[in-house]
Amino acid sequence: MTQGGGRTASVSRKTNETQVSVTIDVDGTGTSTIATGVGFFDHMLDQLSRHSLIDMTIETKGDLHVDDHHTVEDTGIAIGQALAKALGDRRGITRYASLDLAMDETMTRAAVDVSGRPFLVWNVAFSAPKIGTFDTELVREFFQALAQHAGITLHIQNIYGANNHHIAETCFKAVARVLRTATEIDPRQAGRVPSTKGSLA
Repeated sequence: MTQGGGRTASVSRKTNETQVSVTIDVDGTGTSTIATGVGFFDHMLDQLSRHSLIDMTIETKGDLHVDDHHTVEDTGIAIGQALAKALGDRRGITRYASLDLAMDETMTRAAVDVSGRPFLVWNVAFSAPKIGTFDTELVREFFQALAQHAGITLHIQNIYGANNHHIAETCFKAVARVLRTATEIDPRQAGRVPSTKGSLA
């Protein structure tokens, strides 16, 4: 994809469990149209788009009569695939970013390497199995799918917090902010791939 605009991608994914359509623009303004059928998850994805400034159009139809798992995981897979496609050979990007993000009583740290090497370090604990009707364990499942299919190394640590909604939301917001920084074009890179190997594919 070209630098300074045009870093867009669309991905469609269909299985017996879900049908997912994702379109993103890495150089967007953080506008989103999101419909997964899971209200809390839609809210979190809206935060991901808004604070990363990555425009996202996401539609997922999943087997919600079973539970939310396939919908959340497969949406994460499709977003990751779209991000990898939009970034192309990752030429000129900043690549690394880290951030401590505060929300009321909660502090969460995120760090990312847009490396081409998928890895998730997850150090987040919830004190309850659900936020409303949403399974808290699915927060990790989403980020695992995102990291794996975007080809990024992603570390997320909740440093402290009491409210499970806040803990989940700070994870999404912190990841959004580090993705924003790491995927931005660094003018000093002069279009180079930011690796001594010469490739982040």
